Amino acid sequence: MTAETRKLPAGFGRLWTAQTVSSLGDGVSQAAMPLLALTLTRDPMALAVVTAAGTLPWLLFGVLGGVLVDRWEHRRTMWVTDAARAALIAVPAVAAVLDALSIPLLAAVAFLLGLGGLFFDTAATAFLPDLLRRDPALLERANSRLRGAQTAMFGFAGPPAGSALLALGRAFPLLADAVSFVLSALLVRTLPAVPRPVPEARESLLRQARAGASYVFGDRLLLGLALRPAVGNVAFLAVETVLALFAHERLGIDTYGYGLLLTAEATGGLLGTGAASALGRRLGTGTALTCTAVVEGLAVLGLAAAPNPYAAGLALAVCGAGMGATMVLGPSLRQAIVPAHLMGRVASTSRMLAMCAAPVGAFLGGWLATAYDIRTPLYAAGALLLTMTAVTASMTGNRRVEAALAAAAPAAAPAAAPATAPGI
Repeated sequence: MTAETRKLPAGFGRLWTAQTVSSLGDGVSQAAMPLLALTLTRDPMALAVVTAAGTLPWLLFGVLGGVLVDRWEHRRTMWVTDAARAALIAVPAVAAVLDALSIPLLAAVAFLLGLGGLFFDTAATAFLPDLLRRDPALLERANSRLRGAQTAMFGFAGPPAGSALLALGRAFPLLADAVSFVLSALLVRTLPAVPRPVPEARESLLRQARAGASYVFGDRLLLGLALRPAVGNVAFLAVETVLALFAHERLGIDTYGYGLLLTAEATGGLLGTGAASALGRRLGTGTALTCTAVVEGLAVLGLAAAPNPYAAGLALAVCGAGMGATMVLGPSLRQAIVPAHLMGRVASTSRMLAMCAAPVGAFLGGWLATAYDIRTPLYAAGALLLTMTAVTASMTGNRRVEAALAAAAPAAAPAAAPATAPGI
């Protein structure tokens, strides 16, 4: 039976449903939180505090969170975290009913939700390869479906639903998100148990965190996989910072048109996630990752030179397709080659690098637009992406990928042995 015809285990359907429901709730609250803050203040700095609070946990606790996830049972970590987030998001919902909402409360809730997201996302990343026995082909198919559902729910369905619910009352979008967390927790709780590696000798958190970071920086393939989203975040945040202004001033796009522009990018992302597995099989994962990086860089340069909204929408759709494929192929490869006992730390270290790079990109985009021209950040971002491709192409090439998969295969074989594992 070929990798393409093997079925995903039954437990994956429940994991997919849980993450799809949760992504819909996240999309609702993602749209509603800034609008809720806007009902309380017009101070841009206060609004920025609420937005930034959700990213701080990754910057402050990213690697340490990975250490804890590696120590804890992944399924339990996921459902307990979602149950806690359901209770947490109910607090501002009650405050909204009592007319007691405030910016500090929203910022605190955003921070704690971000902390919960750190634990849930890291645990889910570590749980999936255990569930699929580190089969590279199954991991690509699974990540493609997960990423596609997340894009559809978070990017398409969630934001308009959040705005519509907010029109009914300030508590409604928050309650909807709470319900999504409850449903996700219940589904995750029913997932099958999977074989876990023998725990490491208990060391200090800092020593284990350092071991996880060293594992990433000491492996050229993993370092290349981590540099892609980190440098990419610098480039994409530089673009995102000025995109609305660029669309308005240079393309003559109004508010409604800007929403359509973002929809074009999300549509490309869906197409990219669907094509990722086929692209990896045809070109090899390493070459496919290099090609998607080139596509992203050229698409951003095309956006910078776009003479009209239609060309800009096409460029963003192509860029979104490259990003969508990358976000399936890269994580799937990492999940297939990283030892189970290090998966949480490696995933959180890579994610933290990407999160730390985001503010650099935002500052760079604002500075270049102020000092030079509104198109300058876009040209700089495209050039940065292509330069990064030249640097990482050899780090993530097919030969290196094949060698890593071959080295990981003996370690994955014992995990695949108990074919009668409960629920699989």
